[in-house]
Formats: sequence, C-alpha cells, structure tokens
Amino acid sequence: MASWLPETLFEIVGQGPAPCKDYYQLLVTRSQVIFRWWKVSLRSEYRSSKPGETKESHEDFLENSHLQGAGEGEAGQTWGEVQSPWGRSVGPSTLVVSEAWKVNVIIISRSTCAVTEVQIALIFGGRILDYVLNLCEGRFDFLERLSDSLLLNIISYLDLEDLTNLSQTSRRFSKLCRSDQLWELIVRSACDNLTPDLRALAEEMGWRQMFFTNKLQLQRQIRKRRQRQESQGGSGL
Repeated sequence: MASWLPETLFEIVGQGPAPCKDYYQLLVTRSQVIFRWWKVSLRSEYRSSKPGETKESHEDFLENSHLQGAGEGEAGQTWGEVQSPWGRSVGPSTLVVSEAWKVNVIIISRSTCAVTEVQIALIFGGRILDYVLNLCEGRFDFLERLSDSLLLNIISYLDLEDLTNLSQTSRRFSKLCRSDQLWELIVRSACDNLTPDLRALAEEMGWRQMFFTNKLQLQRQIRKRRQRQESQGGSGL
C-alpha cells in the first residue's frame, strides 16, 4: 500500500499570528518533515533576511517536542548561539518567551542549529499537527489518495445519509459528493430506463437536481422542453 504514496504526502502554507506577517510552509514527504519561513517586514534591519528551512526525518520529528510545539521550555535555558528565522542571533543563550504571541523561541535541533520561533501548532492549528503526526507514524488515509474517478464509483453505492455525512469530512469529499459526475452515476443506477428526454433534461438542469425532482415535475419539464423545441423549430421555418 505504501508504494501508492506520492513523494509529497502533505503541504500547507500559512501566515503567522498577528502582528506577524511572515509566511510559513509545512511540507511532509515520504521521509522528511520540512518547515520553511519567509520574513515579511518593511523594517530596514530585516531587508537582508533570507528564507529559512529546517528538515527532519519522520522519526526525529516524532521525538522532537519542540518542533511540534508540545513542550514548554523555561526562560533562561542555554542552547548555544544560532541564527533565528528573523535574521537575528539568539545568543549563547536564552530560551525567550514572547508575551506578544505567547510562543517560545525554540531550538529544533542543537546539532544542526535549526530553529523556529513560531510553533507549528500555533501557525497551522492542532488538527494539522495531529494529521502530520499520523503521517509520520505511518497512519495514511489511503481513501483520500485514490483518484476522483475511482472514488466516485465507490461513493455512488452509498445511501443518501452516508453521502451527506461523507460530504462533511473534507473539502475534497464535499466537492465530489456535489459533483454532477457522481449524481449521474446515482441516477443511472436508480433508473431502469433513462430516456433520451430525461438525459437531455439532466444535462440542462443538472443530474443532482433531477434526482431530487419528483416524477410529475419531471414530466412537466419534459413537456415544456418539447414545446420550446417545437416552437423554435417552427420559427426557424
């Protein structure tokens, strides 16, 4: 199953909490967790700031409570001098607590001097962090990684209640559950005899809308459509 996975398992970008305007990227590959940041500021002292990046294996990420934002450091803890994402040195040195953002200036890896000043959980939220932890532990959501065409065929066998519940689980499933391709499959499986008039009407009004329209209304719609076509044909003559 793991061979089905692409090289990039997950990617998200976001902006730091106010008043920060910096941008961050969290990227999870099949072997690494990559965290990148870009300083955004009009202040002259930050003009020479370069983008930053940290990389860790899945195993190191799971063991590293600082990167996850799960650990709370104490002010005054010494780690050695490193360069922070905002272009200034965190000198030999203290673990500083920012009262403005209530986050720790934290050092990811003492051996590599990789640092981040905003915890991943604070930028992207606890749900994203939990999802990344699951990926690093090998708990993959293979259903999410199937192609749309295959998912549509699977979803078409669900009843309406399950379909509604599934549409609320993610943006992708919400889009699939409302797609005309899915409702065409559902209508075709529910109708023993799909006439050309019904197919043409479905193309006009949408397969989902047609599914929830009663037979009497559909018959009226078909009659109106035929009358409209006849009138257009007569005016053409």
